Amino acid sequence: MAQSAAGSIAQPVTVLVIPLRDWMPWALFGGLLMLLLIYFVGAEQGATSLLQGRAVHEFVHDSRHLLGFPCH
Repeated sequence: MAQSAAGSIAQPVTVLVIPLRDWMPWALFGGLLMLLLIYFVGAEQGATSLLQGRAVHEFVHDSRHLLGFPCH
């Protein structure tokens, strides 16, 4: 068993390089989605509400408590 481990030759590791112009649009899109999600979970109620009614607030109510946003 020791001979087989000693006889193996380690192969060089190749690192995949992704150019900035390829992943930047996806990072920007993901960041905007996260900001939209934080808005709806954290601020969509009361004076800053963009939508009428309490449907969005009730839909994300438990998420608000999980993330530590006060809501009542």
